Amino acid sequence: MGRRARDRRRQQQQQQRQERGGGGDQAGWAGGYPEIVKENELFERYYRELGIVPAGEWDAFMAALREPLPATLRITGYRSHAREILHCLKEKYFRELQDLEVDGQKVEMPQSLSWYPEELAWHTNLSRKILRKSPQLEKFHQFLVSETECGNISRQEAVSMIPPLLLNVSPHHKILDMCAAPGSKTAQLIEMLHADMNVPFPSGFVIANDVDNKRCYLLVHQAKRLNSPCIMVVNHDASSIPNLQIDVDGRKEILFYDRILCDVPCSGDGTMRKNIDVWKKWTTQNSLQLHGLQLRIATRGVEQLAEGGRMVYSTCSLNPIENEAVIASLLEKSQGALELADVSSELPGLKRMPGITKWKVMLKDGQWFEEWKDVPSNRQTQIRPTMFPVKDEEKLKAMNLERCLRILPHHQNTGGFFVAVLIKKSPMPWNKRQPKVHQKLPQRTGDAEVTAANSGNGSDCIIEEPTLAENEESKKMQELQNLDTEQSKKEGVCGPPPSKKMKLFGFKEDPFVFLPEDDPLFIPIQKFYALDPSFPKMNLLTRTQEGKKRQLYMVSKELRNVLLNNSEKMKVINTGIKVWSRNSDGEQFGCAFRLAQEGIYTLYPFIHARIINVCIEDVKILLTQENPFLSKFSSETQKKVKDMAMGSIVLKYDPDPEKPHDLQCPIVLCGWQGKTSLRAFVPKNERLHYLRMMGVEVFKAKRKEEDLEDKTEEEVQHRLVQTEEKMDVEDKEHDLVPKMEAEIGEESSQSPVKSSAMEIENKIEDLDQSSKNANTHVSQEGKDMDASNVKD
Repeated sequence: MGRRARDRRRQQQQQQRQERGGGGDQAGWAGGYPEIVKENELFERYYRELGIVPAGEWDAFMAALREPLPATLRITGYRSHAREILHCLKEKYFRELQDLEVDGQKVEMPQSLSWYPEELAWHTNLSRKILRKSPQLEKFHQFLVSETECGNISRQEAVSMIPPLLLNVSPHHKILDMCAAPGSKTAQLIEMLHADMNVPFPSGFVIANDVDNKRCYLLVHQAKRLNSPCIMVVNHDASSIPNLQIDVDGRKEILFYDRILCDVPCSGDGTMRKNIDVWKKWTTQNSLQLHGLQLRIATRGVEQLAEGGRMVYSTCSLNPIENEAVIASLLEKSQGALELADVSSELPGLKRMPGITKWKVMLKDGQWFEEWKDVPSNRQTQIRPTMFPVKDEEKLKAMNLERCLRILPHHQNTGGFFVAVLIKKSPMPWNKRQPKVHQKLPQRTGDAEVTAANSGNGSDCIIEEPTLAENEESKKMQELQNLDTEQSKKEGVCGPPPSKKMKLFGFKEDPFVFLPEDDPLFIPIQKFYALDPSFPKMNLLTRTQEGKKRQLYMVSKELRNVLLNNSEKMKVINTGIKVWSRNSDGEQFGCAFRLAQEGIYTLYPFIHARIINVCIEDVKILLTQENPFLSKFSSETQKKVKDMAMGSIVLKYDPDPEKPHDLQCPIVLCGWQGKTSLRAFVPKNERLHYLRMMGVEVFKAKRKEEDLEDKTEEEVQHRLVQTEEKMDVEDKEHDLVPKMEAEIGEESSQSPVKSSAMEIENKIEDLDQSSKNANTHVSQEGKDMDASNVKD
């Protein structure tokens, strides 16, 4: 780091300290926006008039909006470690918060959300700024960040957890998340698919879509933490997302989804407690501008919903123009094909308000309109007929709009939210004849051979009977397109569509290349790990078409079907989990690919060789030491590895029910057996997670280190300036540098490092650097650890 960079950093740190010191205690609890006045006269006038808040509760409603939003977290429920994490939270971290005061205010003990199943969601009165900045809470904050990176905890707003729960997902469901970024709801859907951890490949899948290319990579970052082979991230406009096709018994059929999550873009006035700038920016114009887009997205969603399927429409807005008006318009034009589900008995303990049936439309200048006929012609581009409630009382009653849910902030100390659950009873009236593609597929003959699926962008479900001339023209076009794609299809290549067929935005993605059935690359892998005959090797893919294959990924059979049949119409950002990485040292031992920790829980059921069962003490050694000698392990472990060839191995820990104080969940680790040593290839945060679950203290006082580093830098800088004044730097530089390094090292050695926990984490950081996997197949992903805090 140069002198100028150090000066800039020091100035920034001093400025931040002054801001923290001058903001006052209440500024920290208010989330860091003391300058914003939490008043908006138009907002109060509008919602008072609509009457969405029960009589006598207005003051409580407004008071809640002005309070900071509580921090909430959710323990991922699909892993067997969920109970251990919950036990660790309740018995260790929550207990340490008892009787704790921060900035003069007492920290309330975290409470579980009464309506969330199995105590897997919790909230506290701590704001995010307090969690990040308070020294007393640093240990708790490090725990949250580390476990979030591992995918064991999701820091998600409470009301954001509701839509996936109301979808009633089962492991066999095909799910579409239409507006998925940043991905906290998508993560819930993935967890539900993997409810049974004994099934490595559920028959269902999640296709997560977002229109923003950059936000798709944030979505990838969220999904990657869960290590599922059943998630695909795509980049499309949700209002015109294409129809996908799948191969069903040799025939191509349109893919309809069993469950659709339609969490549309909205004005976000339910997020005022978190996004405080909404107070000064809010007008009714936001809702008027978004209504049309919301209706188009919801319409496209129900078009792709299977009969009997369920779609959840949700917004973080309280405005009926974005909520009941969209649902009423959708129900009206469905002509009975859709109905609102009664979910009043679901999620007991959740306080909710019923949907409203009467509302008015207001312009940003405060002008009200009760009916479409009252709107002057010069305003009819801003206000549309679908924004008004249905006047026919009989139609209105049949819609059952009261079955919608509106969550008010003051009822359970949350944000504001709206949810509607729709059931599709029959095809939409404009597409009563379900679209079918009568196109026979060739039989697969030992390769990933498929014919091209080039039926346009598929954004419309309406299929007309073609004329004879149209048939001839379409046949010619089909032949031309097949010539372009036949070769790549035979090779199992699923790349992005050519630029002439679809304009691409954002980053260019590498192709998805499935391994042919007779690929010689797989034979030594299968032999080395004694893979079960049932292993689905056709689901293995790489992201390179030429040269050496460095990483092998795996998807489920169903996603493979989707990929191979839709590569010409779908922009796929990411799919699959890494299961093997090339290791040049492994070739001399019979296999050039070592196991990857990301996919070990998926691979483990199929591996029958190179498995070493270890005790809990061995696991601690593996996670805290870089390359421990075999002599450090238990005698049982030494016996098992004695006759085993060098190379990649599986390290399995099974809990002992007779030792209830030990870790009671199984652990599977990737490792490497050397000539005289045994090591684990596990990412840093995952190491810390396992150590916490085993009761090992891993907290590291980062603030002390940062202060020490600043102090050392300042002193070194001061000495450097003095030295430059006294001596000719050019002549003496070779003497000066080692002298300064020695002084830095001397002062560092006198730093007040007391706890063994700091030493453990330092070791883990060294281990992490040496065991990082190269060349991830994600082009970009969010690097900010707090990125997962962004609300959908």
